[in-house]
Amino acid sequence: MDWYHLMSYVPDVIQIFILYLVIYAILKGARGSRFGQVLMGAGVLFALLVAFTLVFRFDVLSVIIGWLLLYLALSSVVIFQDEIRRFLAAMGSFLFQDRTRTHAILGGRVSPEDLTTIIFKLARRRIGALIAFERGISLRGFETTGVELDAIISSELFFSIFTEPMPLHDGGVVIRHGRVAAAHCLFPVSSKGDLSTSGMRHRAAVGLSEQTDALVIAVSEETGRVSVAHNGRLIRYPDAEENSRMAVLRWIRKAMPQQKTTSEAMADWMKRRTDKAARLFRRRHDAAAPAKEATGDDSKKGDDSKKGDETQKDKEGKEA
Repeated sequence: MDWYHLMSYVPDVIQIFILYLVIYAILKGARGSRFGQVLMGAGVLFALLVAFTLVFRFDVLSVIIGWLLLYLALSSVVIFQDEIRRFLAAMGSFLFQDRTRTHAILGGRVSPEDLTTIIFKLARRRIGALIAFERGISLRGFETTGVELDAIISSELFFSIFTEPMPLHDGGVVIRHGRVAAAHCLFPVSSKGDLSTSGMRHRAAVGLSEQTDALVIAVSEETGRVSVAHNGRLIRYPDAEENSRMAVLRWIRKAMPQQKTTSEAMADWMKRRTDKAARLFRRRHDAAAPAKEATGDDSKKGDDSKKGDETQKDKEGKEA
């Protein structure tokens, strides 16, 4: 009977768990974006209004608030279409992404440190650049607007792409798995009002970050400053000092978590082999320990019996 009552709560537990996952995914996806700020403000406001109407039993106001919630839910689809599209694209890429991991030991990859050095070399020479790092959401749709390369990243390649009047200097570069997937790509331009004084390169960086989860780095050819666009926000770094370099490096490491240098990959491989050998040795040692203890107990019993026999013989000799 008790088990029957417990099993009756299983559907409720499953529903609560599903609601928890949905709410957590929405809040995590909306964190730091305009949609998240508006969602948080509207949620707090309507929670206060609903509590107010329930406490004082304002039935008419509760009905009006219920209708307002319905209309606001429908209108939010139009107002926040960019954020909703990015969220759905992230969910689709998570469900259907390629699970195979590639490592640097296959060749043709650079470390985030080397890539940061290349970017700041471009900045020092006032060479404009637009670099997008593919993450969860695929950027293949934007690659078709440019020229596919699948090239190894190097400073010579970046200088040859972004230096005027080279034919590929306009547009952006897409980086996938630590390689230049395409160049001369067209990115969507953001229509934010606070970017009215910014150039097309920075507006394209923000526009791509609004529609995807890509990390986009823009280098200004006028000031030589490096800017990072992520989740619809543009972060400008004022100079090429060590603090700005470390901040950009952290962004690139976040965008390239799977990239490892050859030495790091070999070190990880050696560490895995060493740990496996240590576990095997520990397992064998634990298996041999009981047998050794049993052998020790038998020898101890034999010694005790010998000592007992010798003691008995001494006693008999003394009595004789």
